[in-house]
Amino acid sequence: MPKGKPNKRYTPEFKIMVVETMHKEGLSQGEARRRFDISDHNAVAKWERIYLEEGKEGFYIERRGRKSTGRPPKLKKEVEEDLIAEVQRLRAENAY
Repeated sequence: MPKGKPNKRYTPEFKIMVVETMHKEGLSQGEARRRFDISDHNAVAKWERIYLEEGKEGFYIERRGRKSTGRPPKLKKEVEEDLIAEVQRLRAENAY
């Protein structure tokens, strides 16, 4: 089975430059793909969505891999004690 091109990784700075150039020059996603020699057909659309929804900071978030599905972290002891005290106070309040 012949191997194709390996996946190319683009830096956050490159992605930001592509999207900002698209917006400044009014390029379509396809035109931007061709100008910057991006082989993935969906990459530019995905980058534009991230840019519009999350801003430049969105490109610095690591998105690969699975998200944790484990148990949620336990509350700190003092927070738990405060919540228990509040529940007891509210129960006493409702009892009257």
